[in-house]
Amino acid sequence: MKKLFLKISSLFLMMTATVQSQDWPNFERFSADNKKIGLPTENEKRVVFMGNSITQGWIAYGNPKLFKENPYINRGISGQTTPQMLVRFRADVIALKPKAVVILAGINDIAGNTGPSSLEMIQDNLISMVQLAQANNIKVILSSILPANKFNWRPEVYPAEQVIKMNAFIKKYAEENNCIYIDYYTPMVDDKKGLKVAYSEDGVHPNKKGYAIMTPLVQEAIDKALKGN
Repeated sequence: MKKLFLKISSLFLMMTATVQSQDWPNFERFSADNKKIGLPTENEKRVVFMGNSITQGWIAYGNPKLFKENPYINRGISGQTTPQMLVRFRADVIALKPKAVVILAGINDIAGNTGPSSLEMIQDNLISMVQLAQANNIKVILSSILPANKFNWRPEVYPAEQVIKMNAFIKKYAEENNCIYIDYYTPMVDDKKGLKVAYSEDGVHPNKKGYAIMTPLVQEAIDKALKGN
């Protein structure tokens, strides 16, 4: 009987892991919350933040008040890459009917979190998210990738130059396609093309001091995007 129970338990765990692995974009993460939030009120200036752990960290410890005191919805998921974000973009952004979306993405693609990814692939995914948003009358705020010159979880990858190239693309694309660009890179980079030690514990994720640099920059961009709305 005990052996049978162990086999059933093992089978259940395997089935659970399989279901989780099948939810590659992690739709389940915000499914219930999205239903609870519902549609915005008539005069609500709703903004969705789409991103990875850097966006997630903003509400977790970086500056929770930004989201508590404003109609801002955080849809960051740790470790995610742009293809995952693109797949869940309708569910976690468009369906919430925001006035604007803040997109901060790309560093995990460079790290290869979901497999090898060229800069062109990252760019294509960002473009697709922008086009989806604009087709639904959502203002787009594109963020620079934060500086990084190492990954603790992928020490064989040297991301500094790829980050610089991606940011040049994002800035140019934003200017040419009616998006607002946020430059986090310039005030946060050190002389080795990495994230300043004062702003991060691991060289990738900002600490509270890092978010203190980022918060007024994103608020300025949001104010600009929503002006006249």
